[in-house]
Amino acid sequence: MGIIITITHMTDLDPNAALLRLMTWLSPAFPVGAFSYSHGIERAVHDGLIHDKVSLQDWLVDLIQHGSVWNDAVLFAASWRESDSGGDVRETAELGEAMAGSKERHMETMLQGNAFLQAIGHWGAKDSGFADDMPYPVAVAAIAARNGVALEPAIAAFLHAVLSNLIQGAVRLVPLGQSQGVALMAELEKQILTIAARAVNSRLDDLGSAAIVSDIMAMQHETQYSRVFRS
Repeated sequence: MGIIITITHMTDLDPNAALLRLMTWLSPAFPVGAFSYSHGIERAVHDGLIHDKVSLQDWLVDLIQHGSVWNDAVLFAASWRESDSGGDVRETAELGEAMAGSKERHMETMLQGNAFLQAIGHWGAKDSGFADDMPYPVAVAAIAARNGVALEPAIAAFLHAVLSNLIQGAVRLVPLGQSQGVALMAELEKQILTIAARAVNSRLDDLGSAAIVSDIMAMQHETQYSRVFRS
């Protein structure tokens, strides 16, 4: 079933209000079900590819620089620009959906995107004229733009939320202590800011992934016998 939604474009949103909205939309409490997805990390832990803080950090850096998380940042930027100018994000949404390289990756991005669009109605959504099912980064970007939230902080907040969720999953899977998880978030701050700044100036031609092992882990997770996460 398609989700149809419209948000009034608010170019004069107060920066503090924009910050509050980002914190709410991308918090673990926002009902998109992010906690139930590991993005293939569960299989990587199962196979011993991720086994400590260092191997997890290397994995996440590859994702954000060269893999699916980088692609999400590019899709986010393109969708934000299209929505900010009053354009239609349908083609970018279709491209983002097509780029999901496995059944679970498709489920992960589409179910979170649609859950986000359902929950965002508390910010004045109306049932007319937005778009059908949308991948998660496209949905967040379109709503952020139409609520007057600036592009670069929106991307940085999105990347922070994605990586934080994956780290929390790995804390349980490896296992790692909470202190190591927090330390890893601190160490990834520079990466997040660098990639956010890079993504702001990206175009759809910059899409591409070299994180092949991550894609393989996502595929193998589909048939894993015992698992905690949905992806």
